[in-house]
Amino acid sequence: MRSIPEERRDRTTRALIRDEALRLFAGHGPESVTVRQIAAAAGVSPGLVVHHFGSKDGLRLEVDRHVLAVFEAMLGELTGEGGRELLDPGAGTASLSAAFARHLPPDSPLPGYLRRLLLSDTDAGRQLFRRLFELSRAALQELAAAGMAAEGRDPAVRAAVLLAADLSVFLLRDRLDEVLGTDPLSADGMARWAPELLSIYTGGLNASPQGEVPREG
Repeated sequence: MRSIPEERRDRTTRALIRDEALRLFAGHGPESVTVRQIAAAAGVSPGLVVHHFGSKDGLRLEVDRHVLAVFEAMLGELTGEGGRELLDPGAGTASLSAAFARHLPPDSPLPGYLRRLLLSDTDAGRQLFRRLFELSRAALQELAAAGMAAEGRDPAVRAAVLLAADLSVFLLRDRLDEVLGTDPLSADGMARWAPELLSIYTGGLNASPQGEVPREG
C-alpha cells in the first residue's frame, strides 16, 4: 500500500477514496474499475473502501452525487439568475463547454466523468441532462427577451439543439482532438472553437469568422 502524498493529507479518507474513484471511473468507466484498484490509488485497504461505502455501487452513487453537486455549484456561479451567460456572446464565454474549460483545471476528471454520466442509463445522468436543458431554455428565453436571439418555431427543440451542439465537445473530445490537433477543452482549443461557434450562431453557415472580411467570388 503506497503512502499518501503530502498535498492530499488534508482531505478526509472518505473524500480521498471518492476522488480517486472519480478519476478512475472517468478514465476507464465504472464497470472496468475494481475496488482493489480504487483502494490502491487512494493508498488504503479494500476493506476500508467497503467500510466507508458498502460496495463499489455505493461508491459510484457517492461519486455521482459529488459530481452533480460540483456541477450545480459551478452552473450557479456561471449563470447567476436565468442562465444567460451560457449563450450570451457578450458575457465573455461562447458556451457551456467554454465556461467549464475556463473554470476547471486541465487535468480535471470531471469532463470525462460528465461524458460517461450523460451517456449512462442512470438517474444521475438523467437529472444532470434535465438540469442543463432547463438552463439552456432559460438562457434562450432571456436572450430572446433582450432581442439577441429568436426562440424559433419550437423553443424547446432550439434549446435542445444548442445544448446538444455544446455537449458534443465533451462527448467527442478525444475524436475532435485527433482531427483538429488540439484539445477542444483547452485554452488553445477554445480560442479556435469559440469564434467559429459564435459566427455560426450569429450569422449561420454563410457567416465569415469574426473580424474577417468575406472573400469575393
